[in-house]
Parts: sequence; structure tokens; C-alpha cells
Amino acid sequence: MRRTSEVEDLLRLHAPQVLGALVRRYGHFDAAEDAVQEALLAAAGQWPESGVPDNARGWLIRVASRRLTDALRSDQARRLREEKAAALTPRDAFTVPPPGPDRAPSEDDTLTLLFLCCHPDLPPPAQIALTLRAVGGLTTAEIARAHLVPEATMAQRISRAKQRVKGTCFGRPDHWEERLPTVLHTLYLIFNEGYTATSGASLQRAELAGEAIRLARTVHRLLPGDCEVTGLLALMLLTDARRAARTGAGGELIPLDEQDRGLWDKAAIEEGVALVTWALSQRRPGPYQLRAAIAAVHDEADAPDSTDWPEILGLYDVLVHLVPSPVERLNRAVAIAMVHGPKAGLAELNSLPSELTTGHRLDSVRAHLLERAGDPEAARAAYESAAAKTLSLPEQRYLRARAARLGDTT
Repeated sequence: MRRTSEVEDLLRLHAPQVLGALVRRYGHFDAAEDAVQEALLAAAGQWPESGVPDNARGWLIRVASRRLTDALRSDQARRLREEKAAALTPRDAFTVPPPGPDRAPSEDDTLTLLFLCCHPDLPPPAQIALTLRAVGGLTTAEIARAHLVPEATMAQRISRAKQRVKGTCFGRPDHWEERLPTVLHTLYLIFNEGYTATSGASLQRAELAGEAIRLARTVHRLLPGDCEVTGLLALMLLTDARRAARTGAGGELIPLDEQDRGLWDKAAIEEGVALVTWALSQRRPGPYQLRAAIAAVHDEADAPDSTDWPEILGLYDVLVHLVPSPVERLNRAVAIAMVHGPKAGLAELNSLPSELTTGHRLDSVRAHLLERAGDPEAARAAYESAAAKTLSLPEQRYLRARAARLGDTT
């Protein structure tokens, strides 16, 4: 008897391969995806008790194929076409054909599905939802819980996304390299939401971060020579390595400089450092590699005081040159403050674009630098402003606690 967690891992491994087999054979991405979800649910209910079949992927393809053909045949308008397709289906339709010169390995279907789910016509929230459902194997209810929205809302989002990609030819798109950055960005967004949730009672959603890492590993396995794919995986590992130290016993936020570094995942740090070291050695630096290098400098410091901030600032200088986004510039301002003092950091904040004012991070950073600069009254006001702008309860409590502490000392 397999443990439920082991079965879930196995199902998530096979989910994109099963979906790829069905879409390649039958088309109908939306109907095929529904059929695969039904097969996954059936397996999740049966396998923990009855055991995993010898050919787990074949079992899932067979069950999903039956569900799909039943659904298609129930549609009277498609009956004739489906009967004709069934008559032309080869006898080995329910087995996975071996790789051949005209067919990529079956695991490559995972990457093909990622390209499909990250179709340029889909907005980022839809890309994320469809990726988690089709490639990650998560149910609509699981995705809805992870994003703190009603299941019906998430179901509509996924349904609209599937309709947008309906009729898209299954296969790696032409000029697929141009779409790879969108795939990586989608995985990065999934990871960020899991590592620091934008709203809700928990600071982290470990299942989302873990799913992003799993998918990044898959892409890295398929494209091992791509430096940015390697950099993204390294960044996720190096960042997630701190997860156990980021919250206290009551779920309260613990900032980086106060974390117990003995709780950091040393194996993940070692793997991440090795990955980013290889990627940078190829001399094709990209944003994910640079972010991973910054994370590595933090992770390799034995204590906050031993962090090599000049190196971090140098990396941010290169990163901002490549990606001059407000968020990267805000992070660089922190590095400037750590190297040249809080007043220099505050001066940098004043040059940042206005779009940052809608979120809480600018006020949070400003409050921290004002506190370090010896202006507790202004720092308290900035902390309170930041707390009012975030929907994350742990962040709210942390920011209000900082403001209250300053109020007690003035």
C-alpha cells in the first residue's frame, strides 16, 4: 500500500504526460484536460488502498481516454466525427508509444503543455491557473484555496483560459525560444506567491512554492543547457532554503536578519549554489542568474554582519541594467543603504517611479531606512502606511508591531 503523499507525487509526475498523450491523439484540449482530472481523482481514490498499477501512466491514459471518448460521444453534433476517429485509432491506442526519430520523449509533453498554458493571448493569472491545473495536476479546488478565491471563481478563470487556447495545435510552437521567458516568468510568479502570499492568514503557501520548484526541475531536466532555466531553479532553491526560519511558532514573520540560520536547508543551498555557479560560468548572465547569485550571497553568510553587501550591490547594478523594473530598483535601494548608509538609500527611494506607491513594499522599506536613520516618528508613520496597504495578515502584524515599538520609545 502506497502512502497518499507518494501517490500524489506520482500523479503529479504523470499528469502532463497523460494529458499530452490524449491531446496529441484526440485534440480537444479542454475536454482532454477534464478527462485527465477525472482519471487523477479516480487514481487518488483507488491507488492508496488497491496499490499502484505496474504501468501507472498507461492506467491513467486508459481511464482518461475512456472518459474522454464517453464525453465526446455524448455530444450528438460530434458523433459522426468521433466514430470515424475511433475506427481509425490504432490497436495500441491505450499504450504509450516509445520515443522515435519523429517523436520527442513523452516527458517532453510537459514542456509542450507549459508553452500551451503560457499562450501569449492569456493574461498572467490565467496562465498561472491553467499551468497549475494542466501541468501541475492540481484540482480546481486546490488552486482556488491556494489563491484564496472561491472555487467557482477559479473554475471560471480556468474555463475561460481553456476556451482561449481551444483549437491550438498541440506541439512545441514555432520560435518556441521566444515563449520560454513567459514560461519561466509564470513559474516564478507561482513560486513567489507560494513563498510570500499576497493575502491571507499565512505568510507562505508551501504547496505552491513546492509545485513551482518541481516544474522548474522538469524544465531544467528538458533544457539543461539553458542558463536562465538553470538560474531560475537555483533562485527557487536558494530562496526556499530559508522557509523554515521565516516564521515563528505562531506564524509570525521573522525578517532575514533575525532568522535562525541553523534552520536553513543546507542541501538546497549547496545545490542552488552549484547550479548558479555553472550558469554564470557560461558568461551569458540573465536576470534569474543574477537574482540567484544575490540569494547565494545571502545564504552563504554565516551571520547578517558577514553578508557581502558590496557584492550584492554590484549584482543589483548589473540586474537593474538588464531589468530596470521598479521592484529591482527598490531592492537595489536597500543594498545602497547597506553599503552607503540609510540616507543614501532614502535618496534612492525618492527617485523610484510612482507605481510602487500602490503597494506596501515601498513604505515598508522607507520605514526601515527611516528607523535606521534616527527618525522614529516618520518611520512609525511609514510602517503604519505599509500595514494598511498589505492584505497579508502576518505582514500586517509585523509592520504594526514595528510601529508600536517606535511609539513606545518616543
